Amino acid sequence: MIKIIDYKAGNAPSVMCAVNRLGYKAEFARNPKDIEDAAHIILPGVGSAKATMESLCEMGMTSALEQVVLQKKVYFLGICVGMQILFEQSEEQDTDCLGWLKGRVVRFDTSAVRVPQMGWNRVRFVKNTPCAAQDDYFYFVNSYHANPSEQSDLWGQSDYGGPFAAAVCRGNIYGTQFHAEKSGEAGLRLLDSFLRLTKEDVLC
Repeated sequence: MIKIIDYKAGNAPSVMCAVNRLGYKAEFARNPKDIEDAAHIILPGVGSAKATMESLCEMGMTSALEQVVLQKKVYFLGICVGMQILFEQSEEQDTDCLGWLKGRVVRFDTSAVRVPQMGWNRVRFVKNTPCAAQDDYFYFVNSYHANPSEQSDLWGQSDYGGPFAAAVCRGNIYGTQFHAEKSGEAGLRLLDSFLRLTKEDVLC
């Protein structure tokens, strides 16, 4: 079953619409029991890393996600802030995050670019994963970006005043800084590829 985590700082309905448009059935997850039978979990993100972490903690989701994603190896996709909180720390309100991936989230250099970055930006995918993705334009809304400590976690790269991580992958854990659900056909293709992943696929 596909589960979309619905929390007060997220945009779960938009992701649900995209998943349904692809022909999949999905359910909102609003408490830890809701993800026990998940085959794929999507964590949408809108707002700040701090608000997202606080919402997940209030829902009792953090330890449940660790059990399901890190131990049971259920496929996980974090979108926008949902990708940022995969890392150890965000300088946005000095927030401690999930720490599933090594690295931290930093603000774009405001002396070089306007923030937030808002609009379409080309993403170049730099490593092959079971979730097939093609270089294309995707939709971003972000003032912060992740700096992975492990180069092997970098899946896709874009440029905004310099190169930055647009997508990451480690094993069953995927993240996109861009909003796949708002990225037209390119975003739908990526979502479809993620939702087709099975336990038989070789992990990245």
